[in-house]
Amino acid sequence: MVKGGIGAALPRFEDARLLQGQGQYSDDFVHEDQARAFVLRSPHPHARIVAIDAAVARKMPGVLLVLTGADVAAEGLKPIPHIPQAQSPPDIRLDNLDGSPHLVEQPSILAIDTVRHVGEGVAFVVAETVAQAKDAAEAIEVAYESLPPIGDICVDARVGNTAATRAGFAEAEYVVRLETDIQRVTGVPMEPRAALAHYDPATDRYTVHAGGGAIVRTKKEIAIILGIPPEKVRVIAKDVGGNFGTRNFSYPEFALVAWAAKKTGCAVKWTCERQEAFASDYAARDFRIESELALSADGKFVGLHATSTSNLGAYTASFVPLTKGTQLMTSVYDMPAVARARGVLSNTVSTAPYRSAGRPETMFVIERLIDMAARAHGFDRVELRRRNLIRKTPHRNAFGVVYDSGDYAGTFEQILKLADWQGYDARRQDSLARGLRRGLGLGGYIESQSGAPLERAEVTVRPDKSVEIVIGTLSAGQGHATSFAQLAAEWLGVPAQSVRIETSDTDLLTIGGGSHSGRSIRQAGTTIHKASQGIIAKGLKLAALHLEASEADIVFSDGRFTVTGTDRGASLFELAAAHGPIVDEGNSDSRVGSYPYGWHVCEVEVDVDTGTVRLDRYTTIDDVGRAVNPLILHGQTHGGIVQGAGQALMENMVYEDGQLLAGSFMDYAMPHAHDFPMFVTALSEVPSTNHPLGFRGGGEGGITPALGVIMNAVVDALAEFGVTHIDMPASPHRVWQAIQAAQPPG
Repeated sequence: MVKGGIGAALPRFEDARLLQGQGQYSDDFVHEDQARAFVLRSPHPHARIVAIDAAVARKMPGVLLVLTGADVAAEGLKPIPHIPQAQSPPDIRLDNLDGSPHLVEQPSILAIDTVRHVGEGVAFVVAETVAQAKDAAEAIEVAYESLPPIGDICVDARVGNTAATRAGFAEAEYVVRLETDIQRVTGVPMEPRAALAHYDPATDRYTVHAGGGAIVRTKKEIAIILGIPPEKVRVIAKDVGGNFGTRNFSYPEFALVAWAAKKTGCAVKWTCERQEAFASDYAARDFRIESELALSADGKFVGLHATSTSNLGAYTASFVPLTKGTQLMTSVYDMPAVARARGVLSNTVSTAPYRSAGRPETMFVIERLIDMAARAHGFDRVELRRRNLIRKTPHRNAFGVVYDSGDYAGTFEQILKLADWQGYDARRQDSLARGLRRGLGLGGYIESQSGAPLERAEVTVRPDKSVEIVIGTLSAGQGHATSFAQLAAEWLGVPAQSVRIETSDTDLLTIGGGSHSGRSIRQAGTTIHKASQGIIAKGLKLAALHLEASEADIVFSDGRFTVTGTDRGASLFELAAAHGPIVDEGNSDSRVGSYPYGWHVCEVEVDVDTGTVRLDRYTTIDDVGRAVNPLILHGQTHGGIVQGAGQALMENMVYEDGQLLAGSFMDYAMPHAHDFPMFVTALSEVPSTNHPLGFRGGGEGGITPALGVIMNAVVDALAEFGVTHIDMPASPHRVWQAIQAAQPPG
């Protein structure tokens, strides 16, 4: 293996630059003649816009432009082209039960006739300064007529093996039921959204600086909204301070700054404020799930039935959480199942895929059902899981999804040892001696990785002893500059530190699906490998010419071409210096998904007097197929655990009658580093049979089982008080209430 190649735990190359303040995020872009913009947003969850009077605002000092929905309609701008029913090939189809098409509501970049959620934009004000733009926005008079709340159903489907599930329930000895709400959360990335655009009248071309997940997608969607050819739009993004899926979509402001730049003749910049982000960022989760698990007398799972209702918000941004959550509801267990999947509209900001979309929700449900069955009917929770595990792969689950490869039983046994399951009783007694109740939670998971199928990488070996990789998967903190470099180091035999990654400019990228659905390392692996093989083939021809030898007599190893039996040779860099840059590309059209899996164990301590929950131990094992950089993978797992704990214990995006009650960090609790112990994380490597290099992504495993595992631990800690379930988040008040409400033992 080349030093610094696949499997090396290299520290991230990008960290030194970022820690020294040398990052370039969306708000860091500045244009010499830029004006500033502000969005006037609706205070109503659902209302008709009777009239907008911006006459006074347009005459205020420094104001350059005021745009409203009337301007959008007059100029024929298109809505944001979300296509929620578009699915990757591994995803099941959610066809409506009555045969009707899915209801798709796409948002305008400014509300035209009706506002459908608090925070929806109704006017876009451009002025010389932000303060002037805000003052002008306050002077705009908007007359609203309140409307009743909406509750339209967009999709209503049933999937699974109905006959087998009915037979299982008919013969079952036990049935456990769970009705639960998976609360709404929001991504709260480190960097709020921002966008800067300028227009060049000489070329009739827009340049937009806006960070997100996929700049090629942003380019295409801005062009659709403005009604112009895609080549008239250039999108640039450097560093992205957090994404988690909620920033993978185009936002109204991306098109608004471009539109306004042409109208004003100057660059226009908009920067989101944190309170504004709570009201306008795409949110996540927000499911109501009603479920039943049927068991035989000896604990065999004989049927699962569930109805999942996804709150899509005001517009249908995506059905992905509903689809992917439904198709994996049986997790790593073998059982028949039927699921009804419904998506409904409401007067709230739209929901979108958020780290491991849909899977944490359904893994939470199945793992809670298993623990409930164990406690209610006298089964050992470890043996109950062990008895029902999938033992052979590939495996077709109840919804027709074929899992590629995996050792679910082997990793199960490993997690019990890693977590010192046998030593739990002693730790429980220690906690009890200190007046605390200790709880132990266990859970497994499987998740689906698919995403946009097309990707392209262009690899160039340069005379200056560097390698450049141009690829369309923009990083949002996943360490691409390091792990992608390790791929090239492995196959080209060059130092990983010599590799530069370029992902930031659509003038260089013709194809790029972005970072989502665990696709980045899988697609980078495929495309960079193909390009590297092409470079070696070209290098062989150059080496034959350079060394005056037959191609058949030349071998390539560790970045160097050598004439067999001699010490005569030339490196790739020497050939590039003598003959010019060596360039090749690799393209991928991946229509097959992969299925990472793993197990987590959590131990908590609960102060029953205050309801405070503290995570004391957390252990994981996650299978990633092949680990490119274990250090980065462990870091991804740590971050996922923390996100899962945030939802399990504190985060809650509350609406009441359509009004957002969690509009700042005063109302929306977030986890901090001091809330957590040191994690114990391990990797399993069973190569994926669905990927030519065996890769699975590793960015979502940390969060996928975390909700269920943490809540299993909390409920276990409170079992002596008769608590059988607590809905998330398990805040101190909610835990204390559960203790008070439960019947005491006996």
